Amino acid sequence: MEALYFAYGSNLLRERLLLGSAAAPCGTARLPDFKLDFGHHQGRTSPVWHGGTATIVQSPGDEVWGVVWKMNTSNLSSLDKQEGVADGIYVPIEINVHTPAGKVLTCRSYQMRDYVRGPPSPQYKKVICMGAKQNGLPTEYQKKLEAIETNNYAGPVPIFEEIEAAVKASKANFA
Repeated sequence: MEALYFAYGSNLLRERLLLGSAAAPCGTARLPDFKLDFGHHQGRTSPVWHGGTATIVQSPGDEVWGVVWKMNTSNLSSLDKQEGVADGIYVPIEINVHTPAGKVLTCRSYQMRDYVRGPPSPQYKKVICMGAKQNGLPTEYQKKLEAIETNNYAGPVPIFEEIEAAVKASKANFA
């Protein structure tokens, strides 16, 4: 069986999502009455990203843009693992998103539990912005993402280097 997954954070970037599971992009969509936020689960900084990570929060009148991925339901467990569901970091939720053509799709997404607001690392923000650009999210929304304040972390982020290598490899494959 297939499931639809709405990505709004680092999984906007194809190379990031495919590090963890097989998925095919279905297109962009917007989630009304939510806003994008960043934080630390129970106040602890992400050891992977060295800063706050993305979550969605109900917020009437706001919207979050993202990508809908189609994946086999058997891949949901690896996605849950990537999102830290077993550790209680994120919880899977069911949401309705709207495609630019006006279709409403019911998707799985993730929301951070017990988070304390905190800015993302520049590397994490860059992955989100790269994914937004790669998938052609609305220009205004991309500008909003570019304006996000970071924590200015300048140390190594191994997963970011892995993603950059994957992006370079996929560009080489299409050259």
